[in-house]
Amino acid sequence: MSIDSKYLNMFRKSVEMGAIGASKFVGKNDKIAADQSAVDFMRKELNKIEMRGKIVIGEGEMDEAPMLYIGEELGSGTGQNLDIAVDPLEGTNFVAKNLPNSFSVLAVTEKGNMFSAPDTYMEKIAVGKNLPSKLVDLDFSVKKNIQNLADAKKTEPSKLIACVLKRPRHDKIIEELEKMKVKIKFISDGDVSGAISVADDNSPIDIYMGIGGAPEGVLSAAALCCLGGQIQTRLVLETNQIDRAKKMGVEDIKKKYELKDMIKGDVIFCASAITKGDMLDGVKVVDKEYYVSSLIMHKDNKIIKKTKNTYNM
Repeated sequence: MSIDSKYLNMFRKSVEMGAIGASKFVGKNDKIAADQSAVDFMRKELNKIEMRGKIVIGEGEMDEAPMLYIGEELGSGTGQNLDIAVDPLEGTNFVAKNLPNSFSVLAVTEKGNMFSAPDTYMEKIAVGKNLPSKLVDLDFSVKKNIQNLADAKKTEPSKLIACVLKRPRHDKIIEELEKMKVKIKFISDGDVSGAISVADDNSPIDIYMGIGGAPEGVLSAAALCCLGGQIQTRLVLETNQIDRAKKMGVEDIKKKYELKDMIKGDVIFCASAITKGDMLDGVKVVDKEYYVSSLIMHKDNKIIKKTKNTYNM
């Protein structure tokens, strides 16, 4: 069974409202207020939808409300049973400092079809479409993954571009990439856009690798499920996080998750830019009109498109 096509534009509007909410704080150096505003605008819109929605990936637990928390029920209480992953503001620092590539993002599956990832770190490796399956693997060395990708693309490692989150934990990855003369695009935050850039026709990125947030990993998987890319992930759990992960259904804490393990069946993915980025224009305000750019995708309906919409507020 697929997600009803009527929901696509409803979820698009939800992320666009989130983007508008966050846009009110661009450059104001207050990431908490920006995040809260994005949440408030998105929640209000989600609750208008005729669905039985439940947050399976959100911003913490119920005691951290008023954020969109794991387990929160949304919608009218009638309609399809849907699981929702949200990141109302992906790239809080980007908004606070008026830097590019901040988004409001969500993904939706039918109930039970999305991996409910705990809010921990996650190893990730992602490549684009039209490549052999199992080409890259978290257990391969950086050198082997890069060489496999270069061979599959009939090119040299020095002509590949890797996207890596700029963190000290990635120093060894960076060192290996530099040894192979791979070009590196560093990002400071926002690894959802980094991971899905591997499958964007307008992006030069060939591979994404490193450790980032687990919720962002599932959101990335939802997008790559529509775009045809590949991603493999593995949770990085501290000792005090293992019990919570097991309570959320994680049986094997060392399991490598393929795309099919994180997203089953149909999926909708929507992202609206808050600040201008590599994929989309940011929110523009003229008088009381807000101009918002979005990327919307619906797997079963084979919809992948960018839209621009205007709101008078």
